[in-house]
Amino acid sequence: MKRAKAPERAKREWLRRIEAEYRSAAITQHLTLWLIQIGASPDLIHAGLRIVRDELAHADMSHRAFVACGGIGGPAMGRDTLELGRTRGEPLENDVARVCVDVFCLGETVAVRLFKELRECCRVPVARRALDRILRDEVRHRDFGWELFGWLLETPSGEAIRALVVRELPGYFARIRGLYAPEDVREDRALTADELAWGLMPVAKYGAQLEKTYQRDYVPRFAKVGIDARVAWDASPKIVS
Repeated sequence: MKRAKAPERAKREWLRRIEAEYRSAAITQHLTLWLIQIGASPDLIHAGLRIVRDELAHADMSHRAFVACGGIGGPAMGRDTLELGRTRGEPLENDVARVCVDVFCLGETVAVRLFKELRECCRVPVARRALDRILRDEVRHRDFGWELFGWLLETPSGEAIRALVVRELPGYFARIRGLYAPEDVREDRALTADELAWGLMPVAKYGAQLEKTYQRDYVPRFAKVGIDARVAWDASPKIVS
């Protein structure tokens, strides 16, 4: 039996996911180069390279879902968005720490909960296979971030890095709240059963999963390295969509 035409919203979402996964591959590749340059643990370097392969696989599987939705072509990405920038006049270790905390400790940690929720109602096989693989890998990507952060804190630059993260953590929290829980978020309409089956999720659930991640992951994980995430969260600027 021929499947009904996929919702347009599903097509747009899977196109966005191709872009996000491909960009993650490029960013992680660049970060791994930095890890080589600062003489990081070989285990961390190999883990970074494995994540690059994961993200490329995620992009490929997302593209298959996009094509299954009726999509043609792929995202248009500026090359300057596929690299990391350096902070002039600062040690490379500082920028490694920034990417580690912002992208992995925050971004990949909430991603685990988000993808778990996304796959709950996903019933279309090509989309479900992608979400199954992504969720499985995101757990390892999350753990890589916290392991790298712990390693950085044990280096001679550790105390300076901890102080840097304490200063900048409110900004990182503001960014991720702007992505998933902006102050003026409004659900324009409920998702249809078909949209849910393709692996989409109501906007309100993104904010709920971020709040859960803050309470159950960010607060205790940062506390283990001597950082009070609650202070940074409360100090983070409010972002509107």
